[in-house]
Amino acid sequence: MASSPLIFTVRRFQPELVLPASSTPREVKLLSDIDDQQGLRFNIPFIFIYRHEPSMEEKDPVKVLRNALSQTLVHYYPFAGRIKEGVGRKLMVDCTGEGVMFIGAEADVTLDQLGDSLHPPFSYLQELLYDVTGSELIIDRPIRLIQVSINKYCISIIMITAHIFF
Repeated sequence: MASSPLIFTVRRFQPELVLPASSTPREVKLLSDIDDQQGLRFNIPFIFIYRHEPSMEEKDPVKVLRNALSQTLVHYYPFAGRIKEGVGRKLMVDCTGEGVMFIGAEADVTLDQLGDSLHPPFSYLQELLYDVTGSELIIDRPIRLIQVSINKYCISIIMITAHIFF
């Protein structure tokens, strides 16, 4: 007997740009010749799922991760920039410090309910993922889109990232 598809709701907060916590260098970094290939100009989704940690009971994981991201972008500042296309379609990262797209969310689904679907290919990625208009493009867009979904049983982090090498 086939099981019925899992139905759940994801309530998303307003997308926001998370900026580096302090000023970062303003420079341009050329990407590798591999990155210039037309067939590699796409975004890759990743999903990370973590069980609830009782020691974090009084903390809001979305706020904790947003703050950690802001601090991290100080040291990994190219991720807060934008991919630009130069002469001969050469790709580069303009380290502008404009930030990473971040979305907090709440999902009414548990790890146990997801069951075997946690193994690739992850069946419910489209249900969990927020579709930010234009995020399928890589030029002049945030290099990372991070969505943190929480419930009292787990935290899922979905990261959409441009296929680039630094």
